[in-house]
Amino acid sequence: MANIVKRRDTAFLGFRRENGRIGVRNHVVVLPLDDLSNAACEAVAHNIKGTMALPHAYGRLQFGEDLELHFRTLIGTGSNPNVAACVVIGIEPGWTKRVVDGIKKTGKPCEGFSIEGNGDIQTVANAARAARRFVQDASEKQREKCKLEELWISAKCGESDTTSGLASCPTVGDLIDKLDPLGATTCFGETTEITGAEMVCASRAASPAIAKKFMAVFNAYQEVVKRHKTSDLSDSQPTKGNIAGGLTTIEEKAFGNLAKIGHTTKFIDVLKPAEEPKKGAGLYFMDTSSAAAECVTLQAAAGFVVHLFPTGQGNVIGNPIEPVIKLTANPRTARTMPEHIDLDVSGILRREMTLDQAGDALIDITLRTCSGRLTCAEALGHREFVMTKLYQSA
Repeated sequence: MANIVKRRDTAFLGFRRENGRIGVRNHVVVLPLDDLSNAACEAVAHNIKGTMALPHAYGRLQFGEDLELHFRTLIGTGSNPNVAACVVIGIEPGWTKRVVDGIKKTGKPCEGFSIEGNGDIQTVANAARAARRFVQDASEKQREKCKLEELWISAKCGESDTTSGLASCPTVGDLIDKLDPLGATTCFGETTEITGAEMVCASRAASPAIAKKFMAVFNAYQEVVKRHKTSDLSDSQPTKGNIAGGLTTIEEKAFGNLAKIGHTTKFIDVLKPAEEPKKGAGLYFMDTSSAAAECVTLQAAAGFVVHLFPTGQGNVIGNPIEPVIKLTANPRTARTMPEHIDLDVSGILRREMTLDQAGDALIDITLRTCSGRLTCAEALGHREFVMTKLYQSA
């Protein structure tokens, strides 16, 4: 902890939004309410340079908690501080307005357009006019110096191998242990991937009530597995990539995963998928899939603005809203996939770098990214945006 406190400057340059939250990117998003509206959104983004469409597969005939999650994810995506303004397009006006109204609560510019009764051509023309205005206004936004305690950081790992649990995940844990006392807001998840280490994870809760809340979420996942009449997660947990990297059981993978929360930090609440933290600064657990694109999409929808992603065998995930910083401790991955790796911490395993030094290096690249440096995933155009669906449509 002392090393980060002694750093000369832990500030970064970000965009202060209307509600006071700090973003590290300045996107203008064209957001489809449903799969039928993807083409119109992509047409607007094609016509208005500097905007970005986020096509997805869902939004029709969903109900119950599945529908609530859909709205929470869309509203959260548009509300993320990395988004300067948002255009929403839906097939019909009612649900479109619900998303627009939710995003507008942040104070940022947002307008909605519906295709029914108008058709694609008229809808695209109307939405493009709004998008043009939004992108020009956003281009005048200026970065300002922001404090570390205003930063929201999420984390997950992918294509894990033996080097993940030994070095790259502990590097993220070192960062969290150093930044938590300084007031940063952080988040981890991957409910399925904690199988076998769930009791250790529960012991890291800030109170018995939070531990009980975590175990309820974890046990609910176990019930889903039982409902599908299987206890065999072969090829899923661990994946073939995990096995090729030396992980033979889900328990091995789980303990490596859990290394991302460090040694001293306690998590202060358990979040539903895409739920925004409400208890102030600290570490949060979010109930998410372990699928990379789904997890990062949910964390971005909860308001996290930069993501830390340890990888062993070499996962290439990105996200359109939240920049994804890739780190690895696998020297082969660093050598054969350098265009995907923002930070190489394989020196830990060669005893050329300490975990403390690796954590400081990750803090450094994180602050540089927050101040505007593109991640490898951004430079390569990775914009994986995947909605989580809880059950079948009606």
